Amino acid sequence: MSVTATPARPGLGARLRAAYDSDLCYHFRHSPVAVLAGAIVALMLFGAIFAPWVAPHDPFDLASLNLMDSFHPPVPLAGSVWTFPLGTDDQGRDVFSAILFGMRISLEVGVAAVLFAMVVGVLIGLLAGYAGGVVDAALMRIADVQLTFPAILVSLLVDGVVGAVLPTDLHRSLQIGILIFAIGISNWPQFARTVRGSTLVERNKEYVMAARVIGVARWRVMLSHILPNVLGPVLIIATLNLGFAIISEATLSFLGVGLPPTEPSLGTLINTGNNFLFSGDWWMTVFPGATLVLMVLAINLLGDWLRDALNPRLR
Repeated sequence: MSVTATPARPGLGARLRAAYDSDLCYHFRHSPVAVLAGAIVALMLFGAIFAPWVAPHDPFDLASLNLMDSFHPPVPLAGSVWTFPLGTDDQGRDVFSAILFGMRISLEVGVAAVLFAMVVGVLIGLLAGYAGGVVDAALMRIADVQLTFPAILVSLLVDGVVGAVLPTDLHRSLQIGILIFAIGISNWPQFARTVRGSTLVERNKEYVMAARVIGVARWRVMLSHILPNVLGPVLIIATLNLGFAIISEATLSFLGVGLPPTEPSLGTLINTGNNFLFSGDWWMTVFPGATLVLMVLAINLLGDWLRDALNPRLR
């Protein structure tokens, strides 16, 4: 009796080597802008994720705050302290430490909001494109109506309605979740329209027809056959929308309808520093604002590179 040998699975080193030699990594390595943007994003992610260990001070620890340390300018200006390299705010918090924790919250809200918008938009786009007819027309008209309003206004409306319905204490405890929902629900139409257009093309191809003939359930056809073939544009939109979601969180927090002042997101830090900008304490606004600009710019540059790398016409 002959025994058929099972081919050995490639090891981790072989898989890493194959990933390194892939077309996507090749485009990334040969794009200086993408490499620089990726390095900036990686550095900021490291600082945000490991903020409790990287930050020299804990802005949440009220016992360690001292009002006598407030309004220290950044190094090397006169009156600066080396333990506070970017200065301190009106409560004596280290601006550098607050920025690290602020990036953590801003990235958390931005990533969660984009994931929520992507899941909702992809499911609606798949259903509209595959079902067609009345279902397609109804869902797309809802998306068209929402697209007529700026996303930031939709976020403000959702946050205001939820804040009016929920009790004050419950609203404060769920503020981050409400903010994620408000930003996410304002961005799903872009995902839905993109996935719907790709689904209209894919549903008439032979592999989908074959799945229908053998009796595969509709939901399985959409999730197992069509969805993997429409994820390319979705990833590009998600990357580009991440920067917008972070800006939306900062805008809402700056306007006072996002995160509370006790949560040092980049938006709340800019809002706090703006109150002291004209008194000469510029570092409380400039450094968080510059961090926000640099983060969003690097993410958008990565999104532009990913769009070009996944475009077969540009290969």
